[in-house]
Amino acid sequence: MRNLVLVCFIWLVGSCMLMAQQPTYCNPVNIDYTYMIYNAHEDLSYRSGADPAVVRFKDEYYMFVTRSMGYWHSKNMDKWEFVKPKQWYFQGSNAPAAFNYRDSILYVAGNPSGSMSVLYSDAPEKGEWQATPSILHNLQDPALFIDDDGQGYMYWGSSNKFPVRARKLDKNKRFRPSDEIYEFFNLDPIKHGWERFGENHSDTINGGYIEGPWMNKINDTYYLQYAAPGTEFNVYGDGVYVGDSPLGPFKYAPNNPFSYKPGGFINGAGHGSTVLGPGNQYWHFSSMSVSINVGWERKIGMFPTFIDEDGLMYSNTRFGDYPHYAPSQSDKKGSFTGWMLLSYKKPIEVSSSQFEYTANNLVDEDVKTFWLAEDKSDDQWIKIDLEKPALVNAIQVNYNDYKSNIYGKVANLYHQYTIEASLDEKEWHLIVDRSENKLDVPNDYMVLSKSEKARFIRYKNIYVPTPYLSISDIRIFGKGFGNAPKNVSEIKVIRTDKGRGANLIWNEVENAQGYNVLWGIAPDKLYSSWLVYDKTSLEIKSLNVDQPYYFSIETFNENGVSKKSRIVKAE
Repeated sequence: MRNLVLVCFIWLVGSCMLMAQQPTYCNPVNIDYTYMIYNAHEDLSYRSGADPAVVRFKDEYYMFVTRSMGYWHSKNMDKWEFVKPKQWYFQGSNAPAAFNYRDSILYVAGNPSGSMSVLYSDAPEKGEWQATPSILHNLQDPALFIDDDGQGYMYWGSSNKFPVRARKLDKNKRFRPSDEIYEFFNLDPIKHGWERFGENHSDTINGGYIEGPWMNKINDTYYLQYAAPGTEFNVYGDGVYVGDSPLGPFKYAPNNPFSYKPGGFINGAGHGSTVLGPGNQYWHFSSMSVSINVGWERKIGMFPTFIDEDGLMYSNTRFGDYPHYAPSQSDKKGSFTGWMLLSYKKPIEVSSSQFEYTANNLVDEDVKTFWLAEDKSDDQWIKIDLEKPALVNAIQVNYNDYKSNIYGKVANLYHQYTIEASLDEKEWHLIVDRSENKLDVPNDYMVLSKSEKARFIRYKNIYVPTPYLSISDIRIFGKGFGNAPKNVSEIKVIRTDKGRGANLIWNEVENAQGYNVLWGIAPDKLYSSWLVYDKTSLEIKSLNVDQPYYFSIETFNENGVSKKSRIVKAE
């Protein structure tokens, strides 16, 4: 009997550990981003990844990213490995497009002032490609689509003047484009608040850019997606027009933008691609703004994406930079893990700091601020006091490029560190061991094999590939032992700006860390969200005129999330 009890106990513990080890991910996606060779110099060396074109090929996945000197390959979209092509074609590729056609991947990249070839490969995992003669010319932000009947189309558009356009491609002539150009839609900022330029759509002088088209055919419906208003802004998002044929006519989706992430640690969810992932779950990959060194400094985000019963496309960006279940966990459909942020504005000590780049920047939930150590030696450390014991499940270390002086795709970059946990600052346990790591992990996200009860977390540097040790944020996720906050009881919503905006005010909730403002075009379609900390008001300027909206708010803290508040309608 005693042995049976012991066996059951071991099985239970093992089951709990396996549950804790289910693959999860946390935006921005942790890949070995390429250092840029344009708009860069000694003081502004930066790495970036943007405009992701992700395609499924032979039940595996390939991600092509602007000016990355190669691309990434994954078997399940959980982990990505860089592929260095054997040919030079990918050196300066901008805003790439790709498509799975029969037994090959077709690829083309934008070139606004020259000719382009269509590349093709039946062994992309080996980096082997061939090229057609240059048959496309002067296209920026191309999108390649081949319908079920084999007819090909090339969409393109990146302009504050011209609309999204397209040409047919003749598959019998190496996809040579037709002479006829089809013009579709352009930005309409008078009706669509989210298409206006600037941070939080605040620029009333300059027009926004319509960019990055992408086409999906889903359930015999054609979804032509596009980005606006500018990649460097917190409100960069993707909208969609819907039609019954690849050339339209197209109708504006009333819930636009369907991919939108203006709040939280890292902002932006625009100029992306939508791909069918494991378990027939759609995912939308997009650009997220870093913009510390230059406006074009970006990272990749991924969000589970759905088609509702009315044919509306929407991406779930709620808690969009917190841990979510990975694509391989197809039954979870990319849902939020429930692991809350434990490190926000907590007391912090560091071994050293320089200039205005102080320790508090490590826990402020702002990717644009950072800490800078006096040197990058293994004497540098960071200690965060969570103030109360909590269960820690995962940690994300976001490195920053401060005068990195690195350019291009450089081999043998890697980060090494350890992280320890303690309840009393006397006895420490090693919970993350990257001391032997040889991978380049600029946004390293580590899930513990089991939850660790801790109050203090200590990072110890060992090695970084850059001249300076600089970190944007160390983010600690898990659950506290207290109660989730109560829900918001009072909400006031006023439509503003000729219907393109709304001002929200709500009551402060005791013990709340922050709020998720949710809105949509129907009570059961609250698809958009904006995460805010430390305030009880919000100005939204991304709405569509002549469209009623419904608003609700959920409250959260380290212990969990409240129920949603009552839903308020605003005409």
